[in-house]
Amino acid sequence: MTLSSSLKHTFRAMASPCEVRVETQDPDLIQRVGAVVEAEALRIEKKYSRYRDDNIIARINQATNEPIKVDDETSDLLNYAQQCFELSNGQFDITSGILRRVWRFDGSNKIPSKKEVEQILPLIGWDKLTWSAPYLTLRPGMEVDLGGVGKEYAVDRALMAMQRLTDQPALVNFGGDLRATGSRSDGSAWKIGLLSVDIKNKNEAMLALHNGALATSGDAERYLLKDGIRYSHILDPRTGWPVKNPPRSVTVSAPTCMEAGVLSTMAMLQGERAERFLKKEHLRAWCIR
Repeated sequence: MTLSSSLKHTFRAMASPCEVRVETQDPDLIQRVGAVVEAEALRIEKKYSRYRDDNIIARINQATNEPIKVDDETSDLLNYAQQCFELSNGQFDITSGILRRVWRFDGSNKIPSKKEVEQILPLIGWDKLTWSAPYLTLRPGMEVDLGGVGKEYAVDRALMAMQRLTDQPALVNFGGDLRATGSRSDGSAWKIGLLSVDIKNKNEAMLALHNGALATSGDAERYLLKDGIRYSHILDPRTGWPVKNPPRSVTVSAPTCMEAGVLSTMAMLQGERAERFLKKEHLRAWCIR
């Protein structure tokens, strides 16, 4: 996504370009807001990244058959993950990241065998772990990965931290997942450009956001191509295989970034039925094929 110009603070976190924009002429305020937003993003990345070996996710994944006591923040996220699993009939599953052992979307055309996928499936399923807050126990070989909600959660938390410093209109944008606190100082909306999947065109559409959040899920850049068949990186955890004919991207508008992110992912997981899902749920969304 692209954004119109505004006073801003930029940084990188969660492998994404990040920024916060504030409607102010006070350079001291944007500096203080920027520091708080960046610190919150980096805190959440450090705490929940699956690429680290010194955080709560590592402790959980390394503790085979041993109950791990989690803090209140992590407990809330696990409760949310459970709700998403139940609402999606098992399609949104934070234990499914282990599929990366056989699916590597690295630009090659290597497709795992049916046997390789079937060997992974017994290690996937929220309903196979034991969650009784604040204790989480995984079966041997299982893992949890909060990457599916982490960036959107960071947006919401960063915005909350920013609001303790100012009530000026602002927008927090982490890699295209974003949330605005209200209209700009002249009453206009924040202009959000939906990037086109066609590299010849910069934007597919321009959206106007006054308040709320937008999140996008897509597979325009990560896929495998073999024998003329395109394999999306959007994997159904129930089968271990890519969903069939998903959109290139789905953008959803919701009150919070976490809600928008989960709903856009659920839509992608519907594959060719994505538009039907969005219409059925009465979501304000944009689907690009």
